[in-house]
Amino acid sequence: MFHPIALYIGLRYTRAKRRNHFISFISLTSMIGIALGVAVLITVLSVMNGFDQEIRNRIFGMANHVTVTTYSGKVLNWQGLEHDLKQTDGVVAAAPFVSGQGFLMNGSLRHPAAITGVDPDQEATVSIITEKMTVGSFKNLKPGKFGIVIGEQLAESLAISIGDKVTLLVPDVAVTPLGIMPRLKVFTVVGTFKVGNGFGFDSELGYINLKDAQALYQFGNAVSGVRLKLNDLYIAPKVTQTIAQQLPSNFIVSNWTYDYGSLFHAIQLEKTMMFLILLLLVAIAAFNLVSTLVMVVTDKRADIAILRTLGATPRTILAIFMVQGTIVGFVGTFIGLIGGVTLALNVTRLVEWIEQTFHVQLLSSNVYYVNYLPSQLVWSDVWHICVAALIMSLLATLYPAWRAARTQPAEALRYE
Repeated sequence: MFHPIALYIGLRYTRAKRRNHFISFISLTSMIGIALGVAVLITVLSVMNGFDQEIRNRIFGMANHVTVTTYSGKVLNWQGLEHDLKQTDGVVAAAPFVSGQGFLMNGSLRHPAAITGVDPDQEATVSIITEKMTVGSFKNLKPGKFGIVIGEQLAESLAISIGDKVTLLVPDVAVTPLGIMPRLKVFTVVGTFKVGNGFGFDSELGYINLKDAQALYQFGNAVSGVRLKLNDLYIAPKVTQTIAQQLPSNFIVSNWTYDYGSLFHAIQLEKTMMFLILLLLVAIAAFNLVSTLVMVVTDKRADIAILRTLGATPRTILAIFMVQGTIVGFVGTFIGLIGGVTLALNVTRLVEWIEQTFHVQLLSSNVYYVNYLPSQLVWSDVWHICVAALIMSLLATLYPAWRAARTQPAEALRYE
């Protein structure tokens, strides 16, 4: 269909002549429109991928991939359970924990907190908490020393810093000769961490040593449960089902999808809808391409008639104008690809330069979880965008090319 004569004439028609500069200008506008649509779509999806990756890193670094507990809230022979769970396919690490609630108090200041007792060495294998330490060390949680590591926002709320004392009041009570007394213990702040805003990690969590938590919450040698880290977090539902079938009925097996699954479904839906909406920009540019080619066909009616009288078939005429429209779509897509990839790779530095130059803060971590504009270029997205743009450009050429192929030489030359 696209034999050399059709290709040659189609390429020739893309060049401007003295009498059809206006049509060439419209073709250029269509090309620029396609390029801008592709570039914007690549950049926006890259920024959305960046935000998605940031949220995933914060949540999955701190959240439990899989958690095994019991209905009673206590696991007695947890060492054997931990050993058995590590043998499960997909599990790369396990760590026991004691979970409890309490009030942290510093003078008149007090704040509720979720307290977790952990073994510092084992916790480092299932969580990124050790990487998020800003002051002190997570390994300072020594058994019997009653040290505590808290989030930066929680430390600010209580006006405390490393080395200060803070009182932990737990909801359980102790029965003494003097009557029923609230159970409380003074802890020393040995470190603070910062994961990021948006999910309450920095403002609600406190870590103490596993032995200290067992003593404080009167667990004895028991723990609240065992946390598991997987080599692929997306197999969590499958691993959950496998473990649940192997354990007695008094055990509860949960995973990260119970708490955060709906959030990531919403993010994925938002990304899909943004792709479809911004794809309309490319569709509008392709619609302009239809108008351009219709004008070209009208302008070239005499040329089409002469080609037909010289022996050109309707398929050749069809191919000529499909070549012209496809070239416009291909060049526009290619320019948009280069511009979009370049912008996506440099948009973080560009926003930082704007903030420094004009002394403004475009992004606040209190609103967007991060204080910078993240960007992650995913080549599969780039491929889908370019293919969609090329397909729409090709479809835009069909009607004008079909109209050109139906041109009758006698009718076209009657008034020439």
